[in-house]
This record gives sequence, structure tokens and C-alpha cells, in this order.
Amino acid sequence: MLYQLLLIFMRYTDSRKLTPETDTNHKTASPQPIRRISSQTLLGPDGKLIIDHDGQEYLLRKTQAGKLLLTK
Repeated sequence: MLYQLLLIFMRYTDSRKLTPETDTNHKTASPQPIRRISSQTLLGPDGKLIIDHDGQEYLLRKTQAGKLLLTK
């Protein structure tokens, strides 16, 4: 599931929407861009996604009010 999520994320990341991350303390040759993906693409038609983080499962879902809710 996580592998599929990463594939979807990489496929739908639009390089035109990327914003470079700024770091005022360190100067780097090329700052890494922040990736952007729409919640609709991430959550799919059911509006739910299970995220595996350090062996823990989290549920990210869209509420009836259209907000995002992350629960353990």
C-alpha cells in the first residue's frame, strides 16, 4: 500500500507547482523542492488513506465538512 502511495505521489507531482524550500541558516547549492499533491489524488474516491509511519498506522480521511482529519 505504501509503495502504491509513493508511486501515485511521484506520478502526480507537478514540477510547475513546486516551491523551493528555503533555509536561512545554511547555504546549499540547490535547495530541494517541497512536493505537492492534491488531497483528492492522495485519498482516492473513498476519501480515506492509511499511512504506515514507523510501524504505526494512521488514518487520514476527509470529513463531511471537507476538512482533513488524521487519527491514530
